[in-house]
Amino acid sequence: MTETATPPDAHAANRRITTLSVGVAVFLIAIKAFALGASGSVSILASLADSALDLIASLAVFFAVRWAAIPPDHEHRYGHGKAEALAFLVQAGLVFASAVFIAWESIQRMIDPRPITAGGWAVAVMVTSIVVTLGLVWLQSRAIRATGSLAVRGDRAHYAADLGANIVVLIGAASGAFLGAAGLDAAAGLVVAVWLFWGALGMLKGAADHLMDKGVDDETRARIVAAVLADPRIGGVHQLRTRMAGPVLMMQMHVDLEPDQTLEAAHGVVVEAESRILKAFPGADILIHPDPRGRTRPHGGVTGDTGASTGVPVTE
Repeated sequence: MTETATPPDAHAANRRITTLSVGVAVFLIAIKAFALGASGSVSILASLADSALDLIASLAVFFAVRWAAIPPDHEHRYGHGKAEALAFLVQAGLVFASAVFIAWESIQRMIDPRPITAGGWAVAVMVTSIVVTLGLVWLQSRAIRATGSLAVRGDRAHYAADLGANIVVLIGAASGAFLGAAGLDAAAGLVVAVWLFWGALGMLKGAADHLMDKGVDDETRARIVAAVLADPRIGGVHQLRTRMAGPVLMMQMHVDLEPDQTLEAAHGVVVEAESRILKAFPGADILIHPDPRGRTRPHGGVTGDTGASTGVPVTE
């Protein structure tokens, strides 16, 4: 997991990149609709359908990141970050639908090939689409490194898939227009459909992991534990649990402290540990429970993640 910006900065960056994504989708729909009217290419049709669904998906992300930025309230004590995962799920469904539509149309055109006209326009539009999409993916990658947004990551996933799909469409449109091979144009559309289907599977898994509160990777867990154990007054970490809520890393854990210190002293140790974690993971939501050293056992509800990966002995 990469370090992310603090929530206000992250939300602002997410708003900017999602607005740009919607604008790019509208632009691509306009030029591809023109190319389809001029050429009648089935691969251009496939690409146009994909861009139309991109617009719907980008709009879902546009609103999701704004919803996710709403502070916690009485009914949502953990905030609204999972709105991003819901948007990711919607995106996966739309990409699946797009793949089915494109595959059906491509098979029909294989059975009944049609000549492509104005191939030069079709090729020019696809080259433009590739350049514009490449620029958007690059900007989205920068935003993800800064914010860790799942919704923006999903938006980038289908635009990245579009890059490969657009190259296939370019080859198909050029073959149909300049080589008279209409069957290759239809075959290119079918390749795009398979590409989208595969990408949708990955998006579905990402959304499911987020909604099911999958923990962070071992490297991130190790960084959290290292930050906590940097203070020799803390003897160990156990029952470490983590999850993501949109761009916010949420964690809770138990730590071992000397049993004879005052409550105020223990509180100070815990606050310092939280500060060290926040330096490594700005904007994280942290809950640390102190336990008396030597009398530690799992408690407090679900134990689940008991700390085996921390290297600290734990009494079950």
